Amino acid sequence: MKPSHTSVLLFVVAVQLIALAPLRADDTPADNAVQKTQVSVCIVSGEHLQPGDIVTYVYKEDGKPDRTIRLCCHKCVARFKADPERFLKKLDRLEAGIKPADKDKADQ
Repeated sequence: MKPSHTSVLLFVVAVQLIALAPLRADDTPADNAVQKTQVSVCIVSGEHLQPGDIVTYVYKEDGKPDRTIRLCCHKCVARFKADPERFLKKLDRLEAGIKPADKDKADQ
């Protein structure tokens, strides 16, 4: 008995799907890297960021990629600019999922 065109087509599609299964979109190299979580608090004041009130500031440093910093107000932008290294360290810890240390809470 000769296979029908539909059977051959289904077989070819099935083989292709099986071959492509390891290439799912969620298996990108980024999944192997440290995942950054989006910070939901202002890294300067510690206040929760409200969607309508978020102030974004793009921090630029020579030789490094620009970073978009989300803050609660323009006063916090000024405080961030006064000591960016301190707040970037805090942001890096929060993005990595590390809870703020007691001294971070006292800084607020």
